[in-house]
Amino acid sequence: MTVTIANVSLPQMQGALSASPDQIAWVVTSNIVATAVMTPLAGWLTSRFGRRLLCNACVFGFGLASLGCGLADSLEELVVFRMLQGAIGAPLVPLSQAIVLDTYAKRHHGVAIALFGVGSVLGPVVGPVLGGWLAETYNWRWVFFMIVPFAALALVGSLAFIRDREAGSKLRLDWLGFLLLAAALASTQLMLDRGERAGWFDSAEIIAWAAIAGLALYMFIVHSATAARPFLDPRLLADRNFSIGILLVFVFGMLNFTPMTLLPPMLQGVSGYPDSVIGFVLSARGLGTLLGFFLMIYANRFDPRAMILFGFLLQAVAGWQLAHLDVNPSTADVFWPMALQGFGVGVLWVPITMVSFSTLGPEHVAEGSAVFHMVRNFGSSIHISLSIALAVHMTRTGYAELAERVTPYGASASMPWVTGAWNLEDSRGLAALSREMARQASMIGYLDAFVFFIATSLAVLPLVLLIRVKR
Repeated sequence: MTVTIANVSLPQMQGALSASPDQIAWVVTSNIVATAVMTPLAGWLTSRFGRRLLCNACVFGFGLASLGCGLADSLEELVVFRMLQGAIGAPLVPLSQAIVLDTYAKRHHGVAIALFGVGSVLGPVVGPVLGGWLAETYNWRWVFFMIVPFAALALVGSLAFIRDREAGSKLRLDWLGFLLLAAALASTQLMLDRGERAGWFDSAEIIAWAAIAGLALYMFIVHSATAARPFLDPRLLADRNFSIGILLVFVFGMLNFTPMTLLPPMLQGVSGYPDSVIGFVLSARGLGTLLGFFLMIYANRFDPRAMILFGFLLQAVAGWQLAHLDVNPSTADVFWPMALQGFGVGVLWVPITMVSFSTLGPEHVAEGSAVFHMVRNFGSSIHISLSIALAVHMTRTGYAELAERVTPYGASASMPWVTGAWNLEDSRGLAALSREMARQASMIGYLDAFVFFIATSLAVLPLVLLIRVKR
């Protein structure tokens, strides 16, 4: 719910905090990358403090960070609180999934994961509708304030039902490995977030972030291969299905939230949609995901490779529909592609999870779950940053190409049915024409980003052939 309601109000936050499109995207990417960095700590924190204490502390801290987001007075403050929100809430998903997988026998994992997924998509259904209405009625701060009572309710549930099966242990953490991995992920994200604004590799700053990311990743790999007890056990990758599942869930993460980040600024900035309607459109994705999870309760007995292929093809079809929008789309034009994209998410999640953990030993489930969710979140943050950068770049390119064709000496400039109300002989008419060109160029940028979404959906398909299914 937190991710989806923040996306609904991105245009309003952008105006209130005087941010550019790539800057306001930090509100989403900072949260996701903080989650990715902290997710691998879930196993160590669980062993150290126990499930009950960790769950209660994370839910309580998450509620406080959400309150801080609502009270933020600047973009910098909001990004910091969003990072805290992501970091504190990071252990909750792998911890919850580990509880589900530990509780049920493997033959019941398909149904259990599907039901677990149904719970996880209630937020994306409720959040955008309620958040859009609150943002339009009051302001963007209320989309964060509304999380606080839900966090309080979750805390009550955690206190009532979560129990520890074993006492906390004194398991040592490989702090060097953790810090190297965190440096690699954070530097990569900063490079992608700052790249378009700074001029990519023409900038010393971007070169520095790339160098830090590459060096930290190299040192992390070497350290993990040589340490007695590394932060992430490289033996996990010896399991073929888990390795392929990691690649699949990385691409799944890339596709997961990108449309939800691109659509709100597009619908409001280009088409003039109000927040409440944007929230309604985004809720279609949650409804589609809910339907997909219900389908997988019954379809989990099918060959997972076929379901994964089907799910990624659904993503590509949804992207194709979004890539053919015009500057004045109807609600239905956006609602149904988002529902289809959500349906694809629901279809993909269960078979990817089952394939990844089907041959993994029970002693590796907790650590494997942490890696699984870290990779998924990092994929989301990378693809969002790349998509926003592509949209911004192609908007500038599109405007420059349109400007070349707009000239008072062209034949179309003398046709009233072309110029319409624009009087090209005064400053107001020229300003109106410039605004329309900017609107059209912005739409071109978003459409190109959706074409990138389609390419990502299709590029992963050959990996599915490498999955080994038990007979």
